[in-house]
Amino acid sequence: MKVILHYKYLEGAFMNITAQEEKSIIIGILKEMNVSDEDARIVADVTVDADLKGFSSHGIGRFPQYIRGLKAGTIDPEAEVTIDNETVSIALLNGNHKFGHVVTYTAMEIAIEKAKETGIGVVGVHNSNHFGVAGYYSDMAIMQDMVGIVIANTEPAVAPIGGKEPIIGTNPIAIGIPSNSHYVSVDMATSASARGKLLEASRKGEKIPENVALDVDGNPTIDPEAALKGSILPFGAHKGYALSFMIEILAGPLVRAAFGKQVTGTANPEKMCTKGDLVIALDPSKFSNIDTFKAEVDDFVSEVKSSGNVFIPGDMEVKNIKDRKENGIYIDDNLMKQIKDIAEELAFNLDVILN
Repeated sequence: MKVILHYKYLEGAFMNITAQEEKSIIIGILKEMNVSDEDARIVADVTVDADLKGFSSHGIGRFPQYIRGLKAGTIDPEAEVTIDNETVSIALLNGNHKFGHVVTYTAMEIAIEKAKETGIGVVGVHNSNHFGVAGYYSDMAIMQDMVGIVIANTEPAVAPIGGKEPIIGTNPIAIGIPSNSHYVSVDMATSASARGKLLEASRKGEKIPENVALDVDGNPTIDPEAALKGSILPFGAHKGYALSFMIEILAGPLVRAAFGKQVTGTANPEKMCTKGDLVIALDPSKFSNIDTFKAEVDDFVSEVKSSGNVFIPGDMEVKNIKDRKENGIYIDDNLMKQIKDIAEELAFNLDVILN
């Protein structure tokens, strides 16, 4: 077993922490802010999952945003998730501005139970909050031998093709498929970059790649601050735009959530979150034998991999998980300072966790 070295916090220094240490920090701080044990565990699990898979823009880097939401009252840790409408296969949840992680976790649990009964469970969500990484919830379905699909809309960040004003969100989509031998999963924004990656680049003082974003005047930019004030390009030009457009409707009007420029709170935690989610669980065993289905998924993966040195959706996450479990999760200087400041304000002793 490799020993992960810890670097004491110094200005300009950095740290690598273990997944368990990250969980302990998140749970400890949230419990100091009167978040229940179970809700804190879910938030920590989702956050660490993002960091292990390599989605650092949605990992602990987002944690200070959640603390700001708790302080502003836009995240209500004491709220209860309620059901607005329900049938045997469909439900509409009101998150009542609880942690988005907890609300979407609840939504997928309900979707899975409905799929076990009818073959499909579709659950819409409104009045929730930023839920971290979408693939965590599609993974919940995979672990029950089901197909999981998760979509959501976000605060405007993407300008329509031909425009320069952000109207559409980065609108993520995650799909997970059960398999005997492989992790088959895609989790991505429908924009050329997730907004979180721009926020992360800004925090680290880094540039963003070319062909990702425009400034407020519609000019290409590699400055993350200019991009955040301007707009992010859709991935795949008109194809990504079209997919994001459709998600905006399915995660907006369909689930009684806001849409377009009315969506707030996914990036600015001082504003109430008005975005929506749609989670779907499909039970393959209602179509055919589940073992046959999973074997054929494996056969298809083998066929694809036999064509050369290729990756399938999910391979990079598996690689990243192995690396981060061996070498730790990187915390940059600015992020460590934010976490340290939060801990000090709450009189929470980080040294006990980080030795």
